[in-house]
This record gives sequence, C-alpha cells and structure tokens, in this order.
Amino acid sequence: MLAARATAPHHHQCRLLPSKPLEIPNLSRNPSISLGSARAPRFLSSLNSTQLGGSSSTAAAPPLQTPAQTRVDILSESLPFIQRFRSKTIVVKYGGAAMKSPALQSSVISDLVLLSCVGLRPVLVHGGGPEINSWLFRLGHQPQFHNGLRVTDALTMEVVEMVLVGKVNKSLVSLINLAGATAVGLCGKDARLLTARPAPHTAALGFVGEVARVDPAILRSILANGHIPVVASVAADDAGRGYNVNADSAAGEIAAAMGAEKLIVVTDVAGILEDRNDPGSLVKEMDIGRARRMVEEGKVAGGMIPKVNCCVRSLAQGVRTASIIDGRVPHSLLLQILTDEGAGTMIKG
Repeated sequence: MLAARATAPHHHQCRLLPSKPLEIPNLSRNPSISLGSARAPRFLSSLNSTQLGGSSSTAAAPPLQTPAQTRVDILSESLPFIQRFRSKTIVVKYGGAAMKSPALQSSVISDLVLLSCVGLRPVLVHGGGPEINSWLFRLGHQPQFHNGLRVTDALTMEVVEMVLVGKVNKSLVSLINLAGATAVGLCGKDARLLTARPAPHTAALGFVGEVARVDPAILRSILANGHIPVVASVAADDAGRGYNVNADSAAGEIAAAMGAEKLIVVTDVAGILEDRNDPGSLVKEMDIGRARRMVEEGKVAGGMIPKVNCCVRSLAQGVRTASIIDGRVPHSLLLQILTDEGAGTMIKG
C-alpha cells in the first residue's frame, strides 16, 4: 500500500523486558462486552464454567487451565487478527483520560509496543489538553474553547508549543522506549510534516490552524527503520507562523496521507452515543452518512465534533475504518484491533 513498505523491510527493534505477564482486562466487568457473544474471541466463552460464576453439579468439569495455557490460547485467538493487520499502518490519536491516568497511560503504551512487535506500523499522534490547561492555570490564564476547539491567543500558543512539543511528546517517547520499542518524537514543523493555514473564524480562535498539506515522507522513513513516530499537533504555515492544530484533525489528515488501514481515536468517552445523556446508548458501528447526520442533528456536540469530523474526512480520503474508542478501558487498543468486539464506535466508509 505504501512505497516505503515495498522497498524497505520493517525491522522490529522491540526487546523483551523481564516483567510480569501482560494483564488481560476482566472483560466480564465491562457491560459492553458479552462473554458469550458470537463475536467475542472463542477463548473467552470457553473459559472454565466456575470462572464465570456457575456450573452444573452433574457435568464433568474440564481440566483447569494454567496461566501459561491461558496465555497460549489468547495468542492463538489473536493470530488471524495479527495476520490481517501485519505490515499495515495504523494511526492512533491519543488523548483524554487515558493520558491523565498513569495506569491507563501504561496500558496504551504497552498496547502500542505490542502491536509494533507483532508487525503493525503504528503512528502515534497526541494532544495534551489537560497538561496545557494545567500550565495555563499556573500562569493565571483561563482556557477558553469555541465549538470544541481551543481559543489560542499569543500566550496560549507559546504554552501549547512548549507543553506539547517539549514536555508531553518527549514523555511519551521515553515511555515507549522504556517499554521496549524505539520511538522518534516530532511535531508538524519537522520535515514539513504538516503545513498549516489559519482556521475559519480566526478572529474567534486566534492561532488555531487547520492542515493545508501533509508530507508523510519523514514518517515513512521512521517506520521503515522500525521506529514508532510520535507526533505533536503543532504546525507552521508557509510564512513560518506557528499554529495550534487540533490533534484529532491532524491524526485524520496524517492517516489519509499515509493510506492507513485504521484511524483510532483514543478518548475518555465510551464512543458515539445515540443519546449523549444516556451512556447505555453506544452505537457500535455506523457508516459515514449516519455519522454526518448525527453531527447535523446535534447528537454529537462539543469536543466530539472534531473527532467525528476527522474520522469522516479520513474515510472519504481512503482510510479503511475509523474508530473512537474508550481509553478508560484497560488495553482498549488491543480490544479494538485484536478482537471483533472492539471498545467503542467504528465508522466505515
């Protein structure tokens, strides 16, 4: 699908670290995932009945599985998904509560490294809203938003660039390196990866830009050498002026330019809700038309608008699937890619 993939092998540089086995989340506690579902991995529904809370006194109990056997079963069940997505590019936009919680941050990073180790080509695009807000408050500056986008005056732009590029980006790079892979941190300014232009309604938003062009050559080079690119959503226009680019939009445009198999937006909500006031109204799958209608009807609002719009734009430009998943669920990335059940809403073209 990509010229770089055809000409340069993907050298995995993941190293095995002496650590405890990956903890598989207790999916039975998640009401959105049915253990008996035909779509769930087979090993979940075939666990020993005593583990699921009941058994027949007359039925012969199957042999208890050891932890090692359970892990082998899990790997076996994952094989078709690994084969399907091996050597495919996936773009992950990372933000929300999964970025604030150290435990969930560790879960996302370990998922990303595992996916790289089994042959996928992940690109991580991140925001850093909570961290930016924290530093603005320290400076006595009140964060403001307009239609889900940060209002960015000159002071806010300076803080955005310092926090995203200098702090959050390098912290994520260090965590990926510590987890056993190798990461390269950059922002939209590097190698002209992203060229920005002023967003509409500039008077209301200030130094907020949208993506005018993407040159993914640097990302292809990084991936071809077996590294994980980590991209901060700061870019410059043709005159060199810096802009705060919404990370969701940046991820969508990068996914389209890379011809990615998947765009996955990791956030702090369950996904797209039919009724945003009802957490139980999660829509597991929809097409582009329905996603657009939900925005027009006001069912999608606030910070979810740029998330849904970036998914729609990327799909219209050739990305196969786009998903908005719940980063509060441990190992939500693995659930989305290595199972049929998923951990949020998938939008198809």
